Amino acid sequence: MRVGTFVLAAQFPGQGPGEALHRAIRSTEVAEESGLDSVWLAEHHFVPYGVCPSAVTLAALLLGRTRRIRVGTAVSVLPSQHPVALGEQAALLHLTSGGRFSLGVGRGGPWVDLEVFGGGLKAYESDFPESLELLLDWLSKPRVAGRGERFGFREVAVVPRADELIDEHREDTAQGPGGPEVIVACTSPKSVKLAAENGLPMLLGMHCGDEEKAEMVALWRSTALAAGRSPESVRDAGHVSAGVAQIADRREEAVETLVKAMPGWLRQGLDAHVTVDGRHRVMRDPVAYTELLCGLHPVGPPRLAADRLAATAERTGITRFALLAEGSGDLAATEENVARLGTEVLPLLT
Repeated sequence: MRVGTFVLAAQFPGQGPGEALHRAIRSTEVAEESGLDSVWLAEHHFVPYGVCPSAVTLAALLLGRTRRIRVGTAVSVLPSQHPVALGEQAALLHLTSGGRFSLGVGRGGPWVDLEVFGGGLKAYESDFPESLELLLDWLSKPRVAGRGERFGFREVAVVPRADELIDEHREDTAQGPGGPEVIVACTSPKSVKLAAENGLPMLLGMHCGDEEKAEMVALWRSTALAAGRSPESVRDAGHVSAGVAQIADRREEAVETLVKAMPGWLRQGLDAHVTVDGRHRVMRDPVAYTELLCGLHPVGPPRLAADRLAATAERTGITRFALLAEGSGDLAATEENVARLGTEVLPLLT
């Protein structure tokens, strides 16, 4: 069982972005001190839901401040950036960190980001497979040319090569030796199949329950096998389940902490999203959503939290977790929550 944190750098009402980013940094340092496996960094633009606009930039800082823990993006949004630029950054972080970097990528949403960064709605609606293919080529080949509809350029040398990590620094990842681990955020059967065809593990969202995640894993496995992936690689795929964790001596105390703090952040953060084309969207009820998350995930005493994680692993086959631990919105409480996750829950799983 590999348990890590999911860091949004969430800006709660009454806070500034600097406070949210400081909490993100401190929670990562505490996660390493407490024995957790990984930290996964979210990326958002123009909204207080999360104030980190570049997950790879924050990952670089955190890799420099830590020595053991794996740092990943959850996710870097491909439609808003050039796959080659992202591939160069990923290779750099992979090589300089001794293989501790994981690159999570996703399609994002139909937000105004697409207008600001010039990708346009097509980059979101149909160009993700091309972007992913180009990114994977960059991370695995010595020379690459852009031959798609969106990206066309002459063949160029890949420098630095992501697969030239010195052996003594290489860590095992879900994809074995070579370049950085690449994970795809999946929210639909189409994205599950795309990840499976490329042999890439999935990151599954915290809004999904175990039954839905199990169905997505089953679809991934059947698609990967049909695409010619080996049974061993399918069996050992390192899918990641996102969730929420709040540890307290009593379940009621943990739930109360989240129900008091999270709805205000969700209401302020989610309401700030603006669609690029004016399409109507329905925002989740913040209180109901918080209560849903409390029911799905490890929220309560250490024993209950460990049992929840073990049950999810048994039902879905997923043994890697990225857990949002900043739901209180408070720095000291977040540090304590992360510490308890590592020192009190993790031992019950191992």
